[in-house]
Amino acid sequence: MIVMNNEEQQNGKQPTEPATEPVTEATETEEIVQTDEEGNPGTMKDTSKKLRDELKQCQEEKQKYLTDLQRAKADFVNMRKRDEERMAETVKFANESLIAKLVPVLDSFDMAMANKEAWEKVDKDWRTGVMYIYSQLVGALKNNNLEPISPLGEAFDPMRDEAVEFEKVTDEKQHNIVTKVIQKGYTLNGKIIKAPKVKVGEFAKQ
Repeated sequence: MIVMNNEEQQNGKQPTEPATEPVTEATETEEIVQTDEEGNPGTMKDTSKKLRDELKQCQEEKQKYLTDLQRAKADFVNMRKRDEERMAETVKFANESLIAKLVPVLDSFDMAMANKEAWEKVDKDWRTGVMYIYSQLVGALKNNNLEPISPLGEAFDPMRDEAVEFEKVTDEKQHNIVTKVIQKGYTLNGKIIKAPKVKVGEFAKQ
């Protein structure tokens, strides 16, 4: 809006327009300058790059800490597993040692009961008590994985059996067959701790 002063209105002059400053167009875009934490000047582009680098470094450190934590956890689990296995082996070995010492007791029971003539002469109530103790002992040892080996009628196995005698047989089918178990053997946890003592048939062609 152009405003005329009194003098211009009286003289009929055209109103004068207010002077304006010339406008110059920017020839190139100016970058915003910021300062970093130490007060050094830098552009927004520099600051953005620095932040990205710091974020990348943080992510790498985070991944490293996570990897180290997972490795430490795995080492702990493996160590605990080895300790448990070692403890189980210790208990197993102790059990095997004790059970192996009880096997001769079973042999004594078997020898006593194998002598039918002497066994029948013993008081019946006493025999009943002995059989009860024997069955309890056998059951307890069986629960601890002790199993008897009595290969009567089976082929002689030198890796399993101990041949104490060979007897002549007239039937060729009885050749190398266990004809008598003199003393039972035993396995503990699938391992032979005492080989059975056996008599083996031997066929000789005429």
